[in-house]
Amino acid sequence: MTENTVSNAVAVRDSGPGAMVEAYRNDLAMVMPSHVKPDTFVRLAVGVLRRDRNLATAAQNNPAALMGALMDAAQLGLTPGTEQFYLVPRKQKGRLEIQGIRGYQGEIELIYRAGAVSSVIVEVVRQADGFRYSPGRDERPAHDIDWDAEDRGALRLVYAYAVMKDGATSKVVVLNKAQVMKAKAMSQGSDSPYSPWQKHEEAMWMKTAAHRLTKWVPTSAEYMREQLRAQAEVAAEVRPAPVPLPQTDAPSAVGEQQEDEGPIDAEFVDDDPAAGWPAAAAPGSGARA
Repeated sequence: MTENTVSNAVAVRDSGPGAMVEAYRNDLAMVMPSHVKPDTFVRLAVGVLRRDRNLATAAQNNPAALMGALMDAAQLGLTPGTEQFYLVPRKQKGRLEIQGIRGYQGEIELIYRAGAVSSVIVEVVRQADGFRYSPGRDERPAHDIDWDAEDRGALRLVYAYAVMKDGATSKVVVLNKAQVMKAKAMSQGSDSPYSPWQKHEEAMWMKTAAHRLTKWVPTSAEYMREQLRAQAEVAAEVRPAPVPLPQTDAPSAVGEQQEDEGPIDAEFVDDDPAAGWPAAAAPGSGARA
């Protein structure tokens, strides 16, 4: 490779999608949760684009779609290009462009980050597995797996639930194949060869159940807002009221009233239009009503 070829390759790289992501670093940082490091986020996003030629092409075709996907990931505080948040190319109007898809690890991360649960369980059930769960009778599913089996069979069910910090069990979500396929059909580009539904089918079954679980347990954004609001209200209630300073001229007992001594010197009690001064007291008169 000649020196000119290397220089041209560097120039293309530095002016491509990766450079655009670098240019929007501050915009991405503004929407990220405080625990996310902008430098790490940008470095990982640029690395994904440089490793995957199809993603790089899709990003070149529609830079706005790339930045929209990265903004979504940044707002959620999820890592792009991983099972937390997939970046996938899809065909749109005959050309590739980038689509962002939240993964099952991303759904679980948002639940954990809220701080209300001690554990989240998301599992698939295959044909050779034993599975028992009766709502209202069983607190949690009983899932029996033969770990020595060479083939556990095709995917049959998927379930998800959370154990709250007080030990209680959340609602248990159980989905069969028909329900998962309905969710898949509603996902844009799910039939594309680039879709995680094609490449990571088991993970997408788990993502579907985990996403349904978020309707029944707190997730990071809503829960943290509620926690902060509640803490502020409690702080306002327990804050001691200021102690009033004693006043020597105040009444000493309830029901005791001070005598009305009348207006003091030079107090305006009634205007005399003819004189232009109060009738009760002209300046310097010292008169009282």
